[in-house]
Amino acid sequence: MKRDSLDFATMKIGPLFRALFFPTLIGMIFTSLITVIDGMFVGHGVGADGIASVNIVAPTYMLATGIGLMFGIGASVIASIKLSEHNVKGADIILTQGFLASTLLALLMTGVILLAPKWTLGVLGCSDELLGNATDYMVYLAPALLFVMVQCIGMMLIRLDGSPKYAMWCQAVPAVINIILDYVMIFPMGMGVKGAAVATSISCVIGGLMALVYFFLFSSTLRFYRLRISGKSLRLSLRNTGYMAKIGFATFLTEIAMSVMMVSGNYMFMSMLGEQGVAAYSIACYLFPVVFSMANAVAQSAQPIISYNYGARQGARVNRTLKVALLTSLICGALVTSGIALGSNGIVAAFLTPDAPAYGIAVRGLPLFGICALFFAVNITFIGYYQSLEQAVRSIAYTLLRGIIFLVPAFVLLPSLLGEAGLWLAIPAAEILTALIITGIYAVRRLRMRADGEGM
Repeated sequence: MKRDSLDFATMKIGPLFRALFFPTLIGMIFTSLITVIDGMFVGHGVGADGIASVNIVAPTYMLATGIGLMFGIGASVIASIKLSEHNVKGADIILTQGFLASTLLALLMTGVILLAPKWTLGVLGCSDELLGNATDYMVYLAPALLFVMVQCIGMMLIRLDGSPKYAMWCQAVPAVINIILDYVMIFPMGMGVKGAAVATSISCVIGGLMALVYFFLFSSTLRFYRLRISGKSLRLSLRNTGYMAKIGFATFLTEIAMSVMMVSGNYMFMSMLGEQGVAAYSIACYLFPVVFSMANAVAQSAQPIISYNYGARQGARVNRTLKVALLTSLICGALVTSGIALGSNGIVAAFLTPDAPAYGIAVRGLPLFGICALFFAVNITFIGYYQSLEQAVRSIAYTLLRGIIFLVPAFVLLPSLLGEAGLWLAIPAAEILTALIITGIYAVRRLRMRADGEGM
């Protein structure tokens, strides 16, 4: 396998960031397309109720992704620092412990879903009308959640190992397979939402297996390490996985926040506009992974550079990486906001026919929803920056602000003040308020550090 030539210690920040960013962005866009294409095929093959049912179940997928990314980010940050200290064995141990922890949590989550599907859907706010489709989708998706987590943690560590292009293929190949299977199972085979779930599950299994294969056959530095079975080894594993979870917890919270966004939005749209409102809101939820993928590509590309140079005490390279990442996030956010505003009619038409009651609701709302992309990109970049510096408390606090503390009250208050428009503006309002706080605190902190003559 042709390997990317990356040197986190000496390569110029601009070229190094681009070498990581473009494969990461392409891979994440392919991953987000799984959700978008899924919605398009379900919308045209099943209808608005099918879209709403998939949207009800989506938080379970996000939870699995969040766990995988939590251990992926945490393991990558710690392993980056250990590699900067030339401690390869320590990095290998971290990799192995991260995979084991996410596997155990995946099995637990899958067991709960399969043993209590109706209870799970009740927690997610599913109505009786949507229960049948939602159950079919969730039960057939659940077995793949383990591979979702494996793929997420694997991609973070594959990039750290110097192979961002292979990580890209771990996302692109499953996405293409998912699109093909979606079409076949929903239309020619007529399997409805069940077919969409089976297609997604197969693609997730393939992505997870590709990530595992890398560390057995292609890895340059990072490999699985045989852990000792002893009380001391168990205590060490628990300590390390706890620290991984602490560092990556903000990323987990980001996924949970998206679930909170979906559940809160589903409740509010259902109460004000009924099932058709949920179907319209579902289109925004299908688009949000695209918004997330661009912002997260920036943060994930900057992470190994920042963590490695933080461990090597190279403050100037850390600061330069943040500046490049912020500029990139602003460009990406502006492009997404503009694209959603200008293309709302075409976007909605890809999911629903113009005669559907949800069509007009979505066309009116998407331009308002799209405002969030610019501020979301900045917020995620800063949160990733603080994770890379092992500043877990700060990253968690900012994630809670944008994902829960500001978001839930915005969903409750803005509709009463602005009506239907308030439903769509709740997410942008939470992102804007968080961006103001993050950038304000950062600016004050930088001024103080310059006055004290500090580097980072």
